[in-house]
Amino acid sequence: MTTAPGVPASLEVEGLAYAYPDGHQALFGVDLRIGRGERVALLGPNGAGKTTLVLHLNGILTPGAGSVTVAGLPVGAGHLAEVRRKVGIVFQDPDDQLFMPTVREDVAFGPEAAGLRGPALDARVREALARVGMERYADRPPHHLSFGQRRRVAVATVLATEPEILVLDEPSSNLDPAARRELADVLRALDVTVLMVTHDLPYALELCPRALILSDGVIAADGATGDLLADAELLRSHRLELPFGFDPKTAGVAR
Repeated sequence: MTTAPGVPASLEVEGLAYAYPDGHQALFGVDLRIGRGERVALLGPNGAGKTTLVLHLNGILTPGAGSVTVAGLPVGAGHLAEVRRKVGIVFQDPDDQLFMPTVREDVAFGPEAAGLRGPALDARVREALARVGMERYADRPPHHLSFGQRRRVAVATVLATEPEILVLDEPSSNLDPAARRELADVLRALDVTVLMVTHDLPYALELCPRALILSDGVIAADGATGDLLADAELLRSHRLELPFGFDPKTAGVAR
């Protein structure tokens, strides 16, 4: 399953290969295209190469072969600053992103560093917090918030930089059911491209109409999330497991 040719691409990866300095080959020619506005889940067992792939999206790692393009810009030395503004990564632990005295200051940090000031900065912060339902908490210290609230603020810190693509690393981890639903509502309403890296297959089905399975450094499957999760042999062969009793054929499917 690929995006329609007429839809502009937020992300294009062609022939991406990468070996770490110790000689471990993590990626073996990855090809993928994600259209603007798509929500796509990146699935795969530990050691499949998911983190290595994500680290290429904003130039932290440099391809051994192949190319990565974000919103039409090649990821490389000549465009790194602009590419890093376009790729917003939300880490698994929100405390890795929240370090200012107040929520407002945390959300303002990125756009302020990019030169935004005054009323325009205030408006950007208000809008980002409103998009995640956290505008009432602007003056709170982040460490006074629940884990789920901190994760939504972490999403707001990235949205405030107006990224082209939002990369989420295990967004549902450590969330209670209510916080999990609240975050799902936020993510479903966003108008940015979303790449969700997750082991949580039901959450992928709920939020992402399309999924990729990365296994042993290659894209092993690309298709409708419900179709991939209904293929028991495909999941088994790539060490992916659904929760006991979960049936992807009867669960709610992302739209």
